[in-house]
Amino acid sequence: MTELLVRRFVKDYKNTADAKVRTSYGVLASFVGIVCNILLFGVKLGTGIAVHSISVMADAFNNLSDAASSIIGFVGVKMAGKPADEDHPFGHGRIEYISAFIVAFLVIQVGFSLLKTSVGKIRNPEEMSFHLVSVVILLLSVGVKLWLGLFNRKLGKRVQSTVMLATAADSLGDVATTSSTIFSLLVFGIFGWNLDGIVGLIVSVVVMIAGINIAKDTLAPLIGQAIDPQAYRQITEFVEKYEGIVGSHDLIVHNYGPSKSMASIHAEVPNEQNIEVSHEIVDTIERDCLRELGIFLVIHMDPVETHNEKAAALREEMAKLLDRLDSRLEFHDFRIVNGVDRVNLIFDLVVPREYNPSMRGTIKDKISEEVQGWDSRYFCVITVENSYCAENPESI
Repeated sequence: MTELLVRRFVKDYKNTADAKVRTSYGVLASFVGIVCNILLFGVKLGTGIAVHSISVMADAFNNLSDAASSIIGFVGVKMAGKPADEDHPFGHGRIEYISAFIVAFLVIQVGFSLLKTSVGKIRNPEEMSFHLVSVVILLLSVGVKLWLGLFNRKLGKRVQSTVMLATAADSLGDVATTSSTIFSLLVFGIFGWNLDGIVGLIVSVVVMIAGINIAKDTLAPLIGQAIDPQAYRQITEFVEKYEGIVGSHDLIVHNYGPSKSMASIHAEVPNEQNIEVSHEIVDTIERDCLRELGIFLVIHMDPVETHNEKAAALREEMAKLLDRLDSRLEFHDFRIVNGVDRVNLIFDLVVPREYNPSMRGTIKDKISEEVQGWDSRYFCVITVENSYCAENPESI
């Protein structure tokens, strides 16, 4: 069904990097969400009124809020697809994150309203009536919401849409809440126990937690998050594949929306290579990166020695030393400044974020002590920094 809808309503659906195609995906997801949720709202509201069940009616209004969320998603995706202008040179892609945050707020609000209603129900229980038709309708609702959640998640991953993924999480949360409502009706029908208020209370907590989680996921790119390790590898490997580039470091990526990013990186070039040649290589990489990866890349050139045997040997020894002290340590911009009685080994040291100032000082002292063991004339000049790449492998 998903692929049938995509092929029917999204032109050039395979070209997901195109802004117009992404917008078409968003419009499709929003329209499907609006139709499904409004239908579910009407059916559930009628069922809830018929059987006098607050949990069923609350579930109905939750679907109504989901329809509103789909409308917000539609507006957000359309606005995010607007091209760059004089005031917004990197486009309007971040509007999609703001839309997803509004969706999260609506989910939390629905959960809080249900919480208040459920507490009132626990204090003053109302009479319920069991009808098998209500259970059948709610089971149908579970099936629809499960499909809708998987539908939005599949499309959201395909076009990297935060709004669609937020809507998917909301829909899958609804599967759990509606299942709880079915449970309360079955318990009442079999045992005569009125658990409506208690189940409604549980549902409200689940809904609010889902909203909070959606808010966390959507706020991260707005605040500024670490680079995903997979994206980090993709960009660094892209840069380093060009002849004349020795290595790279200090990659920083600024996200201006799911399909718009700007990045800067330091590319190491041989110091004996003509600067005009290096500059031409860098220009080529920047153009190719924009065309192939859709990333506006700015490259800073770092000249490094490639034919100094002493520097190469010391660099290799330094790599072994850091791996022994902590395999997560990395270094770059390694160079040697020779003096009469002193040789400075100058480099930048990349440490994990868990390293506090005291740990940073300790690791610098350990490295300096070990290096002086190689030769008493060696002194380390170390600049400690953090990587901009996320350290959690689960983020891949």
